[in-house]
Amino acid sequence: MDFTVIGVDGDDTLWHSEGHFVLTEQRFTELLAPWVDAETVHATLLDTERRNLTHFGYGVKGFTLSMIETALQLTGHRIDGVHVERIIDLGKELLSHPVELLDGVAETIEALSRRHRLVLVTKGDLFHQESKVAASGLADLFERIEIVAEKDVATYTRVLARMGVAPAAFCMVGNSVKSDILPVLEIGGAGIHVPYHVTWALEHAEVELGHPRMAGVAGIRQVPEAITALESARWAA
Repeated sequence: MDFTVIGVDGDDTLWHSEGHFVLTEQRFTELLAPWVDAETVHATLLDTERRNLTHFGYGVKGFTLSMIETALQLTGHRIDGVHVERIIDLGKELLSHPVELLDGVAETIEALSRRHRLVLVTKGDLFHQESKVAASGLADLFERIEIVAEKDVATYTRVLARMGVAPAAFCMVGNSVKSDILPVLEIGGAGIHVPYHVTWALEHAEVELGHPRMAGVAGIRQVPEAITALESARWAA
């Protein structure tokens, strides 16, 4: 059985993202060095982000608010307005960072679009994600652009219903096992994991090795071959 629709993640699958967050967090840690050590900053910020996901969702704006909250907490509210302004500037710089496509993305997405219906499924701040999609130059290759608050079973079910495709005819490509692979496997679709060199701690999940509807590749250039292999395996079964 062939896949009718291929879903593709945005951040860290099509373009660089998490690496910029890591560098921003390093600068944030340096900013708080007069008050607290780097390990404490990292652990506290992660806890704050986790707690704030239900309030702010994913993306730079929520991350920036979590940095401010963390700074206030760790300094006992002694941090001054100049430092708070610097944290806000870190967030603005992160929002304005140019979109950098990963190696092989443009030609691979072009090739996939000639054979499959494509949907971009990405989560985060609506305005920022829309601007990244537009700047990527890839928007016209996708039938649909879905910017969602969360990637879970309910979200993928809703996206596939809108496209009129059964889960068995859907394959999702992405760098996050937690968000891009496991929910799709749960509803009966397939997934291809394309690892990125750094993964946000809140996106960590165990890879389901040996799952018949999952493949892992070293880079996005190998995705078309992996799709063909998954399709062939399903026909053989």
